[in-house]
Amino acid sequence: MANVIVVGAQWGDEGKGKVTDLLSEKAHMVVRYQGGANAGHTVIVGGETYKLHLVPSGILYPNVACVVGAGTVIDPAKLLGEIAMLQQRGIDVSRLRIALGAHVTMPYHRLLDKAEELRRGGNAIGTTGLGIGPTYTDKANRSGFRLGDLLDGPSFKTRLAEILELKNLILTRIYDVPALDLEAVYAEYVAYGEQLKPYLDNTALVVHEAIARRANVLFEGAQGTLLDIDQGTYPFVTSSHPVAGGACVGSGIGPTAIDRVIGVAKAYTTRVGGGPFPTELTDALGEELRRVGAEFGTTTGRARRCGWFDAVVGRLAARVNGLDCLAITKLDVLDALPELKICTSYKRRDTGEVLTEFPMDAAVLEQCEPQYETVPGWQASTAECRRFEELPANAQAYLKRIARILQVPISIIAVGPGREQTIVVEDPIHGPKRALVGGTGALLL
Repeated sequence: MANVIVVGAQWGDEGKGKVTDLLSEKAHMVVRYQGGANAGHTVIVGGETYKLHLVPSGILYPNVACVVGAGTVIDPAKLLGEIAMLQQRGIDVSRLRIALGAHVTMPYHRLLDKAEELRRGGNAIGTTGLGIGPTYTDKANRSGFRLGDLLDGPSFKTRLAEILELKNLILTRIYDVPALDLEAVYAEYVAYGEQLKPYLDNTALVVHEAIARRANVLFEGAQGTLLDIDQGTYPFVTSSHPVAGGACVGSGIGPTAIDRVIGVAKAYTTRVGGGPFPTELTDALGEELRRVGAEFGTTTGRARRCGWFDAVVGRLAARVNGLDCLAITKLDVLDALPELKICTSYKRRDTGEVLTEFPMDAAVLEQCEPQYETVPGWQASTAECRRFEELPANAQAYLKRIARILQVPISIIAVGPGREQTIVVEDPIHGPKRALVGGTGALLL
């Protein structure tokens, strides 16, 4: 038995869907614990591509139960569309359970999200415009709706009338957006409630009972550590907690139930939207990484910013999440490069101070320049490698260097998008706890 959290160790888009899909083969349950339809996980199985936003990646295994926890926010139309897509492709979704307490994205959330981004102009956060932030805002403000509310028609309509009156004032008088019609919104969302009713459950209890049966439970987050609202590059962050601690809150289980935490990071670094990105490459090489890595958002299609691997970010992710091991993805994207760079520290332009830990003060971060180690590339294909020893020597050295700098062993290496294009160095689920091995590991050499 092992209860394992899979967490993004950069700014999101690290390949968590592929890693979760790989690990789901040994799992009995996969739990999505935060985020909403702004997340996009792409899984490729047998040449078939599945783009998932709310349904856990484990749904592609027929015997794996899938849970969407109360820490998520749900756009019912998008969730039902995703369920329909899976059904049309022959995937059994009867194993899906969704938290009654998950908050609902309403039409005014999407309108407010887009209107506020437009108002910010050049200072835009870079949200997906899907209403995720406003949904979490109303949740914290205790003015949101939960999925269970959609099943109680009269009570739902009474509260909706009160809340919509205020939202319409904001939309019309501040943002010059047409008001929403109460009857239309009510009818639409009551219908969603009826369609989702077969999947709704007390998911915290469902997960607890699975753990009590000593099942293997995998916790899947969205976004990445540097987008966490408390630990990330605020205000250019998401509105929830992608870090490992968020798995306990969002799924409703205690921290003592967690056995291992696996961090997922690309062999380089990417970011979508605004915000600081110390190792960003704005030249032809950055464009080449984007082209070769197909770095375009699963949800929005926006081009991702690309840069060198940032070990300062990696140290933060290791510390905040308590990482036991790493999964490094997209190693193959670097195959053609004659040399690579690893950012090992930052240097402040204003004081000359060298920082090895990520600064949480935005003003300090603005003064930071990346300090690099340069290592030779391998200029050979890694796509067909299935064992670590089959990788080119310089590729092996690159991975070993990352593991040494972060003091976190690497258990998984992805050398392509396919499920089979994966090297498992050590068992990522049942391997040793990093705290117990004293800084040693299969690829901490």
